[in-house]
Amino acid sequence: MDSKAIKTILDIGETIAVEFKRCGNGIDSDVYETVCSFLNRFGGDIFLGVLDDGTVSGVPENAASDMVKNFISCVSNPLLFTPTVYLSPQVIQYEGKTVIHIHVLPSAEVHSYKKTVYDRVDDADVKVTATSQIAQMYIRKQEIFTERKVYPYVKKEDLRLDLFPKLRVMAENQSRGRGHLWNSMTDDELMKSTRLFTMDRVTGEQGFNLAAVMLLGRDDVILDIVPAYVTDALLRRVNIDRYDDREMVQTNLIESYEILMEFGRKHLPDKFFLEGDQRKSLRDIITREMIANTLIHREYTSSYHAKFVIGEERMYVENANRASQNAVITPNNVEPSPKNPIIAAFFRNIGYADQLGSGVRNLFKYSKFYSGGGPEFIEGDIFRIIVPLKEENREEITTQTSTQSTQTSTQSTQSSGMDLEQAIIMLIEREPFLSQKQMAEKLCLNVNTLKYYMKKMREKGMIERVGTSRKGKWMVSEHGSSCGKF
Repeated sequence: MDSKAIKTILDIGETIAVEFKRCGNGIDSDVYETVCSFLNRFGGDIFLGVLDDGTVSGVPENAASDMVKNFISCVSNPLLFTPTVYLSPQVIQYEGKTVIHIHVLPSAEVHSYKKTVYDRVDDADVKVTATSQIAQMYIRKQEIFTERKVYPYVKKEDLRLDLFPKLRVMAENQSRGRGHLWNSMTDDELMKSTRLFTMDRVTGEQGFNLAAVMLLGRDDVILDIVPAYVTDALLRRVNIDRYDDREMVQTNLIESYEILMEFGRKHLPDKFFLEGDQRKSLRDIITREMIANTLIHREYTSSYHAKFVIGEERMYVENANRASQNAVITPNNVEPSPKNPIIAAFFRNIGYADQLGSGVRNLFKYSKFYSGGGPEFIEGDIFRIIVPLKEENREEITTQTSTQSTQTSTQSTQSSGMDLEQAIIMLIEREPFLSQKQMAEKLCLNVNTLKYYMKKMREKGMIERVGTSRKGKWMVSEHGSSCGKF
């Protein structure tokens, strides 16, 4: 490691993967605790002879060689480290002082130091004592996908095969008229082609796997295999300590998706939004990405309860995760890593999800139009997506975007607003004395957007205003009435 790289690390300071240790004439126990935590997490770099604030104090040059020998002896001693590990510290010179650099690679094993397991949390080494936490560490280090675990005693009658006709229609709709292969397959062929029925190449066991159980299993079968499975949907706006509304979802992933989407529609506003000449539901786009993510990428063998929470200023999902890093994810650093590729592929076939990585980009793209703020993606043992719901910025940005989009549309794009024109006509026929502001509220529209459409409708002779602006009413012309019929 050269001086430039060391300076950069010293300037940044301690992180989840960097630790500074002062050290005098010997190596203290906390150095080995850090080694253990790095092995159990994502690896990292330890610098002996550096203070916590990044100041290089150095270690005695004549003692450095012995310190390295003692270090190697300790980490290879089975009475201290289980399992043992081989590390090769380097003695380097930096600004005239001696520093020992130890690079620790992440391990495929869970390690303990003096019979205590340590994990790295932010820039601290934390003792792990809870059985569930240690189990999560083993899950994180597994090289296999747990969704592939075969359950040889799960039979077809344990699955919801009655969902197949609906799923075939959904897949056909996704093919956009090209025809989907599922329509030419029997149920057995479909389950084999989607790898829900597989063989474990290690044990030779053949049967339905965990992905099949989660996607299509009967409720009682799912809870027999993953008893802790639940997605807790909560509305917390008034009673933030408990909830204002709650839905405990413990059914198959197909119906879980639908229940959670409906929960979002029930409790979240859907402001009018045009992208080009197409109307899009920002609420549905955002909740779709959040819900699909928490169902697809969850570690189902964990006992951690997943959540979908709608609050006053934000909504979020969180679920157990087999983390490959501890980081905040952005569109610039996102590296798609499928946690459950079989489940993800099934969701893509029926239109519940898109390609890996698209969810991150969609949320960053549309969240600012919905609320005025960007989302947060936090990767760790618990994966979280947080989307702000602050009202003060949402109105301004949605108004601006909708107005710009509608103003750039021409007369030839009238058909894109046909549904909205029909909605305005139906509302006028029911309640002709409403003001434009009241109409906008009832239709969940911007006032500017409503005024734009109503102006165009008046120019086309579809509607008219009778009386004054304060005491008059809206009327639908004969031309408008015929246009408003479905």
